[in-house]
Amino acid sequence: MTPGPLGNGSMSSTFLLSGIPGLEHIHIWISLPLCLLYLVSILGNCTILFIIKTEPSLHEPMYLFLSMLALTDLGLSLCTLPTVLGIFWVGARDIDHDACFAQLFFIHCLSFLESSVLLSMAFDRFVAICRPLHYASILTHTVIGRIGLASLGRSIVLIFPLPFMLKRFPYCGSLVLSHSYCLHQEVMKLACADIKANNIYGMFVIVSTVGVDSLLILLSYALILRTVLSIASRAERLKALNTCVSHICAVLLFYTPMIGLSVIHRFGKQAPHLVQVVMGFVYLLIPPVMNPIVYSVKTKQIRDRVTHAFCN
Repeated sequence: MTPGPLGNGSMSSTFLLSGIPGLEHIHIWISLPLCLLYLVSILGNCTILFIIKTEPSLHEPMYLFLSMLALTDLGLSLCTLPTVLGIFWVGARDIDHDACFAQLFFIHCLSFLESSVLLSMAFDRFVAICRPLHYASILTHTVIGRIGLASLGRSIVLIFPLPFMLKRFPYCGSLVLSHSYCLHQEVMKLACADIKANNIYGMFVIVSTVGVDSLLILLSYALILRTVLSIASRAERLKALNTCVSHICAVLLFYTPMIGLSVIHRFGKQAPHLVQVVMGFVYLLIPPVMNPIVYSVKTKQIRDRVTHAFCN
């Protein structure tokens, strides 16, 4: 049964997800571009993974980190696809508490994992440009595997408490979420209890992941820029910087909408609901869609393999 607004003393075992309020009559048409974005994201990231797996010359640190990024983006697309398309196709808005908590666990875990992968890719570029003679000895396959496991472990450990912290709350009133999927900062506001601990822990997680990672990425590029500027040849400087363009685009595509959505949720209470909805889709759909395109366009080895695969 689909729950509606409840009295203060009433409880519900489900939340209501939102599509685009006021445009319910054209949800089926809105679903068409959304389906296209999901299709591009899934096919694009699967293509990147297939090319890197089947081409031995791409079994290098840069491309191994790229495969981690593609896996993360693929996971993000798949964990939101059922609820988003369920709303826009058949109007299935209600979601069980446990299903909601599971979804937000995967969304946040994969988001913070992507932040870690982007930091790892920045470290890869730093070593390649600032320590080129030691590149192969520093970034061995064993080290890359450990970096990947450490990144995954950090995300799981930090996000694991969130579903349990939310599960202990009673929920009452109008249990309507602003998005077509569950986020911690959205769900906790619906609790009929003191959410101070969740607010503090949520801020701690963001600072210790996105905050620390973004500062380290900035530091990496400051050191890279210093090294590049010391190169005498202008052509060599441009060549070195060109190897970073794809990663810089990926960083901007990820951090800009994430920061924007966080600011809106925490400080933009007067912002129109449509802005929150659009930012939510940008945050979860644009990076997985654009990253394969950016790397296919800007990375010659990937571009050549994609062209060869489709031409044949």
